[in-house]
Amino acid sequence: MRAGLIQLSVGDDPAQNLAQTLPLLRDAAADGAGFLLTPEVTNCITPSAARRAEVLRREADDPTLDALRNEAARLGVWLSIGSISVKTDEARYANRSFMIDPTGRIVARYDKIHMFDVTVSASEVYRESATFRPGDTVVLVETPFGKVGVTICYDVRFPDLYRSLAQAGADILLVPAAFTPATGAAHWHTLLRARAIENGAYVLAAAQTGTHPSTVPVDQPRRTYGHTLAVSPWGEVLVDAGEAVGFTCVDLDLAAVADARARIPALTHDRPYTLDIKS
Repeated sequence: MRAGLIQLSVGDDPAQNLAQTLPLLRDAAADGAGFLLTPEVTNCITPSAARRAEVLRREADDPTLDALRNEAARLGVWLSIGSISVKTDEARYANRSFMIDPTGRIVARYDKIHMFDVTVSASEVYRESATFRPGDTVVLVETPFGKVGVTICYDVRFPDLYRSLAQAGADILLVPAAFTPATGAAHWHTLLRARAIENGAYVLAAAQTGTHPSTVPVDQPRRTYGHTLAVSPWGEVLVDAGEAVGFTCVDLDLAAVADARARIPALTHDRPYTLDIKS
């Protein structure tokens, strides 16, 4: 399978974001990709609560989801929508990933489990749980080209999630993201390579990049790190898209998964243990 990873720099206008996304999907498909991947929050990035409430929709009514499903069917490709923000039955939104098959059917949904509640610095504080409700279900999708484990962004810091997916058979691990520049520069490559090495799996991470435009005044525009990555099961960086909006393709060979796991079969070596704390 040839995968096409899309790197975006979306703003707070879902229609404009969709207009940026669709041509890149078409270009990647024209380059031979049969599995297309978009980043986290493909439909909207905004620090404005009022703007978010104005433009976001429920899943059943979301125009971005509808258009991307139609495009997957038109192109005849598998599509991982890294995530879109959707309204729910409570005050908080869901940060929800979708796997779409070549007929445009939704075959899986995944709500981001781990919320990005961090203090990167005195001037950079995030409280994702104030806006988004966490999911509680890990998702593994069986496709004709392999078993795909679905995660989102901050999940990458929780290795047990990926081990659970790999031990359930995942060949490919998805980490669509909107990483901050500070944490991206410090940790992005290391974390993604570690998840690939630990599990002997491909890691595909489509990312948001750059300074995100806003149609309403905001105190501080959102910025993200970019560097969409594809990592081999042996931990080699196969693709690094840098900071430009665009698409990058990579060929996946599941024989590399089998080879990495045969060479270092760590997924079969877990042992029970106890924790002895000395005082």
